[in-house]
This record gives sequence, structure tokens and C-alpha cells, in this order.
Amino acid sequence: MQTNTDRKFQAFLDKQEIAEVIYRLARSIDRIDENLMRSCFHPDATDDHGSFKGTAEEFVAWVIPVLKGMVATQHNICNMIIDVDGDKAEVESYFIAHHRIEGKEGPMHVVAAGRYLDRLEKRMGNWRISHRHAIYDWSRNDPSTDQWDGPAGEALERGARWPDDPIYKR
Repeated sequence: MQTNTDRKFQAFLDKQEIAEVIYRLARSIDRIDENLMRSCFHPDATDDHGSFKGTAEEFVAWVIPVLKGMVATQHNICNMIIDVDGDKAEVESYFIAHHRIEGKEGPMHVVAAGRYLDRLEKRMGNWRISHRHAIYDWSRNDPSTDQWDGPAGEALERGARWPDDPIYKR
């Protein structure tokens, strides 16, 4: 028989595993890591990004070329509310997504902010996304000032895409 403490501890573990899935998906997008991206979704998962609606597998095929058309991206996951009910969970995660793109007038810095409304399920002991719905709250476009002023300047190591980013060399 599970005690109240056991239930609370299991809920804590489930929430941590769920958060890790959402963080890994953000990493996979920024690094353009297709295998990591696919591992965040159940095989029958769906995605609704507004301009894209379909299966998670179709999302991966759609988003990879979109991301490759950008110089760099960084998705920051912020406030996260996770409601677990057995082997199912509803999650609202705020995001701020930075995109460096080459625009008609030169380099642009595009910022989009909103929320991911995710449904996750624990199947065979693994939490993965079964549906993602992206909601956009605001955006901003500015000329990019992607330069490194200050004492370190250009000596700072920059992030890269899969497999060249330092995270894959650990």
C-alpha cells in the first residue's frame, strides 16, 4: 500500500521526468537533433504549431528545414505548470524563442513568446509527449546586433548545431 509520502515522491519524480522531456525537446530544436526530437514524442503523437498541424513525425520533417534556414535559435522554457493524473499529464510551459535569421535588409533577431500546452503520457515506464499545441502571445523583430563586444570578444565559443555543438562532445 502506497503512503501519502510515497505518492508525493512519485508525483515529484514524474514531474521531473516530464520537465526533462520538455527541456530535451527545446534542446533538440536548437541543435537540430532529429533523433533527440523524435525521442520526445510517442509514435502516435500530434502537434499543432498553428502554421503546422499533423503528426509528430510530420512535424519533425516540417520543422527541420525551417530550422536549417535560420542562423541560430534558442528556446527558453520558463514557467512550467505540470498537472499529473496517473499516467497522464497536462503541462503549460511558457517559452521565449530567439531566432537569428537572414532577412531582406540583413541579419534579423526574431523573438516569439508564448506557451506550449502539452499532453504527456507514461507508456512502458517512459513519459513522452502525445500532443503539443503552441500558443503565441507576442513577437518582436529587430535588426540583429549579433556581435561580441567586451573583454572576451570573438574569443567566446559559440554554440553550434548537431553534431558540432560542445554538448555532443561530452
